[in-house]
Amino acid sequence: MNIVHIITRMIVGGAQENTLLNCIDLIEQYGDQVTLITGPSKGPEGKLLERFNHPQLRIIEAPALTRNIKPWQDWKAYRQIKKILCDIEPDVVHTHSAKAGILGRLAAWKLKIPAVIHTIHGAPFHPYQSNLARNLFACCERYAAKRCHRLLCVADAMTDLMVEGRVALREQFTTVYSGMEIDDYLQANQSREQVRKDFGFSDDDIVVGKIARLFHLKGHKYLVEAAKLVVAENDNVHFLLVGDGSLRETIESQIEAGGLQKHFHFTGLVPPTDVPKYLGAMDILAHTSLREGLARALPQALLAGKPVISFDIDGAREVCLTDMTGILTAPKDIQALSNAINRLAKAADLREQFGAAGQAKCRKMYSHQLMTDRIRTIYEEVLDSNKTALSK
Repeated sequence: MNIVHIITRMIVGGAQENTLLNCIDLIEQYGDQVTLITGPSKGPEGKLLERFNHPQLRIIEAPALTRNIKPWQDWKAYRQIKKILCDIEPDVVHTHSAKAGILGRLAAWKLKIPAVIHTIHGAPFHPYQSNLARNLFACCERYAAKRCHRLLCVADAMTDLMVEGRVALREQFTTVYSGMEIDDYLQANQSREQVRKDFGFSDDDIVVGKIARLFHLKGHKYLVEAAKLVVAENDNVHFLLVGDGSLRETIESQIEAGGLQKHFHFTGLVPPTDVPKYLGAMDILAHTSLREGLARALPQALLAGKPVISFDIDGAREVCLTDMTGILTAPKDIQALSNAINRLAKAADLREQFGAAGQAKCRKMYSHQLMTDRIRTIYEEVLDSNKTALSK
């Protein structure tokens, strides 16, 4: 097949890694011709394509495709995408992220591309936006949903949110879990001793990790607040923050104000290939984001055999099962979060039990090859369906 993927930017992030692995698998597993259209990848998160790509993957930058809404520039981005698609004449256009998802679908539909697919990695509208923004984004998604053949979600919870938001009918959605290199995570503990030594952790220290950009709605401040309660009860608990971003100074100030400097450790920006080794150094993963489709950090931690604690948001409950693979708490509930951390910090047997159960569950769900097989089958279904419709 001749396939084009379109995404707003290729920063270091879950949706971007998912998309890149899908592109590479389509080339290697099926011999497809694959093009990735992306806007400029600016931001403190780093550029994923500088870390890894594939020599046969054609990458085209649409300079006007940016994350923020700018009507005139967005019109230019639409025209740029449309021209690129005209030149390529793909069988399939597969879009990702809000901006590229809308502009890409409109351009592909206008050109009558045989298969137009969109993946929802996270809801573009949510309660933490203004009413105006939330309603605008919901309307845009409803409009764009009528201009594609299939909608994919990385979690069942995303489908529920989209159906509740009247974006499309439930039968238009298919859940395809976000794939990753699971072997890297299954072997995460191989580097445990060295990484812990590098950070100065002792064998008795309990390391609670968080993997996320230091950014709004990622919830680092709730973890810092909970940490004050945790270390008051157990001075051997340490917190390892993997990632970087615009809120680094704000978070560091909050840590200093709480007198928690010796308990918090930052990795800074790390390539995706280094995430497994940091997970290996952890004993527990805490996920305190306020919104996210299904954060890759949760299955990544479970694949590494680490129990997870998560706010009960979006798709988290599909892998974080209380008293089976970890503990779910209400969003922003600092006391519940600290209680959960303390409970697991004191119980090595529970950590091992939950981690083992999570690993068994996630190794069946998150292979990127399995993800690509499912997506490739969907492409075939849509193309076959359209061919049948045209022949009648």
